[in-house]
Amino acid sequence: MIAGTDTPGSSLRLYVIESQKLFGKALCQVLELDPQITIVGDSHTVDRQSLINAQPDLIILDLDGGMDLIDGISVCRNAVPQARVCVISMRSQAELMQRSLAAGAEGYIVKDVTPAELLSAVKIVAEGDTYADPRVAGGLLRRSIASGRRELEELSARETEVVRLIAEGLSNKEISSRLNLSEKTIKNHISRIFSKLNINGRAQAAVHAIRMGLC
Repeated sequence: MIAGTDTPGSSLRLYVIESQKLFGKALCQVLELDPQITIVGDSHTVDRQSLINAQPDLIILDLDGGMDLIDGISVCRNAVPQARVCVISMRSQAELMQRSLAAGAEGYIVKDVTPAELLSAVKIVAEGDTYADPRVAGGLLRRSIASGRRELEELSARETEVVRLIAEGLSNKEISSRLNLSEKTIKNHISRIFSKLNINGRAQAAVHAIRMGLC
């Protein structure tokens, strides 16, 4: 079940903030093709009152309109504390992804994804996980590939495979299907991985995977 909904089949309430109005409307149309998603509002700037009125479960926040990253995420957080924030940008910059996640966003998506990839990423964030575009995470971590072998040795073969699939951007459900294991088993693997690597999110797991040469 998607986080923020009360019953199976409930819609994910989604609010889109996109500086380019035409692209914003197109984005809403693509997202609302999914029966699990309901667009409860959209704007070209961060509008605190509109967010309060809409009470979304998830906010897609565009960073390409000159808005200050930290301020934008902060306003979203203050307006709707329970909502998750997914940053979307045309810039595939590792530093910007790092800053977005550090500022409190749960996802970072580059705009050249396909509609299917966008929907998958949004649902990963909605389910309570963190999503970092694996192409951006890869660019970040290949700069520090020298370390991490000791951490790799601490993982079992199955845990290593799970980390690699996380780095590819797969959700728990997709990993479960790929490895022919239950989602509960995958969640248990991920919990042990986080404990062994001393991390607390999927974005950090992707970082470790690429640093350890798994991708």
